Amino acid sequence: MPKLLTSAPVLLVTDVVASANYFRDSVGFLYDKFYGEPPYFCICERDGLRLMLAKADDPAHIKPYWQLRANTWNAYFWVDAADALYEEMKAKGAKMDYGPCTQPYGVREFGIQDLDGHDIGFGQILP
Repeated sequence: MPKLLTSAPVLLVTDVVASANYFRDSVGFLYDKFYGEPPYFCICERDGLRLMLAKADDPAHIKPYWQLRANTWNAYFWVDAADALYEEMKAKGAKMDYGPCTQPYGVREFGIQDLDGHDIGFGQILP
């Protein structure tokens, strides 16, 4: 039977190059290339997980989910060491949104924001 192997959230962004560089420099995602001229798409990767960045045709179309519904992420990644990852990203200049904190649903969690205000969550399932 066919299996799903992974997933990749897609973020609409104002500037694909600036966003990809932010995710590389501050969040630890790498990328190989940009697509289009001027660049309109990029696939970033960290630890086998991908995040796609797509240029919005109109910046007014960029609506971080937390603006539509409180405390809602545009992307969420499960991690094995939330506190250490928080410290790594903070030291690299990521815009920290909240945390780290222990949520009532049994997850050690923190969030960052990207250049366009999208919330990206990172959570470690607690034993």
